[in-house]
Amino acid sequence: MTDFEKRVEALKAHHEELLSRKNSPKPFGNGIYEKYVNPIITAEHTPLEWRYDFCEKDNPYLMQRIMMNATLNAGAIKWNGKYVLVVRVEGADRKSFFAVAESPNGIDNFRFWDEPITMPEDTIPATNIYDMRITAHEDGWIYGIFCAERHDDSNPGDLSAATATAAIARTKDLVNWERLPDLKTKSQQRNVVLHPEFVDGKYAFYTRPQDGFIDTGSGGGIGWALVDDITNAEIVEEKIINARHYHTIMEVKNGEGPHPIKTKKGWLHLAHGVRGCASGLRYVLYMYMTSPDDPTQVIAQPGGYFLVPEGDEYIGDVMNVAFANGWIADEDGRVFIYYASSDTRLHVATSTIDKLVDYCMNTPEDGLYTAASVQTIKKLIAKNKSLY
Repeated sequence: MTDFEKRVEALKAHHEELLSRKNSPKPFGNGIYEKYVNPIITAEHTPLEWRYDFCEKDNPYLMQRIMMNATLNAGAIKWNGKYVLVVRVEGADRKSFFAVAESPNGIDNFRFWDEPITMPEDTIPATNIYDMRITAHEDGWIYGIFCAERHDDSNPGDLSAATATAAIARTKDLVNWERLPDLKTKSQQRNVVLHPEFVDGKYAFYTRPQDGFIDTGSGGGIGWALVDDITNAEIVEEKIINARHYHTIMEVKNGEGPHPIKTKKGWLHLAHGVRGCASGLRYVLYMYMTSPDDPTQVIAQPGGYFLVPEGDEYIGDVMNVAFANGWIADEDGRVFIYYASSDTRLHVATSTIDKLVDYCMNTPEDGLYTAASVQTIKKLIAKNKSLY
């Protein structure tokens, strides 16, 4: 065996050790969900064949010819008995692409399929695509709704000027994708989610209207819109169903994460909220519930955040960010929440339908004022004192 072959063998053994590493819950959680010790997917989890040229003649130093920067913001689906993520993989060139990774248990041993997804282009090619939400719709298709980013040609001298549209694709096998025209709207859209059921015979979308690529502007929060034909989707009328508020976790932006989970007591929603702080924009996750008969009618919304970056999760390419656009509800009621930390790596947190419903229905809402927060705490203190 040559020295080159020995180095390749050692590299593959090290990679296999990473892929097969067992994960375990972190001790002393919050009772709502369990976080896990290890990230589930990092840039180092990507296949070696995507990064290295194993031809000794062409790559005698065994260099990474294509470097991967991050794995983040994955859509999720239970598929053929496996826990499947459509991962946003970002290369060192800042271009993101989609790749499928699967696990037998949802918490470790995630392995990528052989090749990334080849996503067909829309009429106008996108410079970058990312953050796919996966919806197995009752029409029989699996839809992927994701952001398509292009340069804003109305500002030719500004290389940071961009536009965002909601791109739509569908598949039956997660391998072969049919690209549909981008969603037509009056505003820019970076966080659009397809509801899994027809509503009044139409396709229903959760939206986040924005005046610009970054700034929400007049966009009031998470929107709702019905569309007649998803093969030529256009939003004519849009209403806000989950509004932003001053001095809250969602004062700058908020957006739907994955599509909501249907329960007997209502639809469970996972969303992200953004506020400004001294270190930049802070992204956290929060939850709310809507009526089982009307997905637009909010029936419960716990105050504050549900999940935030903690410890090493705080550090990364874009620090102080927790983001989720994928979760899986098993038939036994267990829920797997797939979230990214600081735009760098993917994690899982596990809970149950019963716990999440209890959290939503019985956690106090945000009173929007300090005085109201103090009164809520004092009520809890008084209740606990009465038990002794």
